[in-house]
Parts: sequence; structure tokens; C-alpha cells
Amino acid sequence: MNAHSLAPQALATQLLESYEAGSSFFFASPRRTLLARGTFATVPSSTGADALQQLPGRVAAVLQEAREASHDIPVAVGAVPFDGSVPASLVVPMTIQRAGPLEFGSAGATYIPPAARFTVRPEPRPEEYLNGVAQALQLMQSGPLRKVVLSRSLHLSAATPINLPQLLRNLAQRNPAGYTFAADLPPRSDATGSRQRTLIGASPELLVSRSGLQVLANPLAGTTPRSADPIEDQERAEKLLSSPKDLHEHAVVIEAVAEALRPFCKVLDVPARPSLVSTPTLWHLSSRITGELADPSISSLMLAVAMHPTPAVCGYPTELAHAAIDSIEPFDRGFYTGTVGWCDASGDGQWAVTIRCAEADETSLRLFAGAGIVVGSKPESELAETEAKFRTMLQAMGLGQGAEVQP
Repeated sequence: MNAHSLAPQALATQLLESYEAGSSFFFASPRRTLLARGTFATVPSSTGADALQQLPGRVAAVLQEAREASHDIPVAVGAVPFDGSVPASLVVPMTIQRAGPLEFGSAGATYIPPAARFTVRPEPRPEEYLNGVAQALQLMQSGPLRKVVLSRSLHLSAATPINLPQLLRNLAQRNPAGYTFAADLPPRSDATGSRQRTLIGASPELLVSRSGLQVLANPLAGTTPRSADPIEDQERAEKLLSSPKDLHEHAVVIEAVAEALRPFCKVLDVPARPSLVSTPTLWHLSSRITGELADPSISSLMLAVAMHPTPAVCGYPTELAHAAIDSIEPFDRGFYTGTVGWCDASGDGQWAVTIRCAEADETSLRLFAGAGIVVGSKPESELAETEAKFRTMLQAMGLGQGAEVQP
């Protein structure tokens, strides 16, 4: 199949079935599915305070070199970490196939566990997370910090190898309206040797996309767990839509996103009020911000870098929130709350926020979930929000109540 042709929608599931961990990049959005394989070129890594700002230039240079080498796939794919001073993981693939959106039919989905059994270890423990939220609230009362996003991780260990292609299929079936992804990460070395890593997830949130001069950002902020009871579920949705605390949290994010995009756009449309979107486990406040670029040389990656990290995953003001995260969270986020996606030589591309995700190796998964803390937040409610977000990944893995949780 021609690498640049748009395959029929029926072929999207074939791309999903063709994914192979360690040699593929997979990205499915509500409108298209993309599978890239192999590595033609690697975007050079860079560290330091200005590494993130330099990234679009490095990508553009590699894409230009690929064109000059007569490579007909001038697209960069991969992931960017939360901390802009840490190297990104981006490559120009050997081949790329595109299709329409994934469709699984009306039959009920079957979720096959990617491993027989897991041992689960939370970091931090729930009581430590509650203390962290209390610390964040104290910082807001004594200074200009308006919001900080505090996260947790779950370390899942299996006695047998994890079937990542099956996990990806499970995630895609549960997330047809979102962004399902799997991206290779640099191997991690320890005392036992070098281990291949994969960033895998099902994000409900688009950071930014560019198609021609058209720009779209869709930040989510303000969340509540769903209920199995339809009446209770609708009541929770309506309560979220009128919650002063959640509307304030959302407004902080929208203000920052619009501020980041406005210098690049001659037209920018920002909704006056958020709307509701849902996943199988959560309700979110959502705003679709659209714009028209003033300069066609501005790429989707340049826009993503200008926006990253948004207050939806870090907080506001950004530097203060980042410092609070470094102080309170007991682990390195890595690529969690970074961005994952693609950018072609013309500048078009899509970048999703890497939430509802895990970092995987052969026999372990490291899951992440966070909650936005603002004045008025209750530690117990924020802990419950992270638990609800973990369920997206846990349900996709087919992990039941029999999992062994370490103290």
C-alpha cells in the first residue's frame, strides 16, 4: 500500500493487529489510525534548560535530511517527556501506514488479560498522597500558586511476559473516542541488564493538532467518577458542570492554553463555557479551542512545545507548580504528562497528552494518574479521582480484584 494513501476504515483494525512492541509506533485518534515501523533516522537527543525549545528545530533538520536522502516518509513520531530538560524519543520511521478511525462493531468487546497475574505496589501510598495534597493546599494559601497537579503511580509486576499488543487492543476497544498510543522508549539499564521500554496508553486529551492553517486544542480539566446507575451518573455530570471548584480549575487551564496559542494565530475561538465529555470511567470538563495560523511555517510540534506543559497536567503558574511537583512527588514522571504523536515535514500533526498511560517492559507496568489541586480541593476527593483514573488502565488489562497489593 502506498505509504501516503488513506486506507479504508476497515484496514484500521489491521494496523492495530500489526503492531509489534519494540519496532512499531501506533497512534489512533477519533479520525485516523497510524502505524509506523522501523527507524530511518533518530532525532538527536539534547538535554538542558532549552532542550524543549530546540526540539522543533532538530526535528525539522532531520526531516529535511530524510527528504534529501530521497526518503518518502518525512514524518517524525514518538514522545516528549514531562520535564523539558530530559531528552525526547522521536524517530523518522522506515514505513508508515494510515487508515480511518478504529471501529469494533456493536458487539460487546472481549478483554483478554495481557498477563495472568500482577503484584501491585502503589507509590506513594494513599496516606502519603493525602499528605501531599495537604502540602499543596498550604502552598496555595501562603503564596501565588493557583493550581498544582499531583500524581501517583502503580507498579505492577508479572511472573510471565506481558502481552503488550493485547493490552493495546484492549485500550483501543475501550477508548474509541480518544487517543490510543504505543511508542518505543530508550532502553533502561540496571543491575539485571538493559530492558526495552514502551509508553502505552489511552488518553482522552488532545494537546494540539494542525491541519494546514487550522489549529485545534482540546484541554480537559475538572473530573468526576462515573456511576453505574444512569440517574446517579447524570447527576454527577450535571454537578461537575456547575461545580465552582471544577469550573475554576478548568478556567485556569483554558486561560493558559489560549495565552500560549494566541501569538501564533490570527483567529482564535475560545468557548465561553466548557462542555462535558466522558470515558467509561470518568466525566471531564472539556473546551475545544480552534484557531487559524498566521504563519504556515509554524508546525504542530512548535505549537505543542509552546503549550507544554499545560496547567491541566502541571499547574499554574507553571514554574511554581513544577517546583511543587518536584518537591512533593516521590518519583520521576518520565514521559507521563508529556506528549505523544507525530509531525510531518509540512508541519501537520497531532499530539495527545500522555495521561491514562503506563511505562512497560517485559514483565512490569508502571501506571500513572493525577489530580488537579486548587483552593477548595479536598484530599480525599483528589485521591478518589486518581483511583478512578487508574481504573481505565486496570480494566483494559482485565485485572480483577484478585491482584495482590503489596503494603
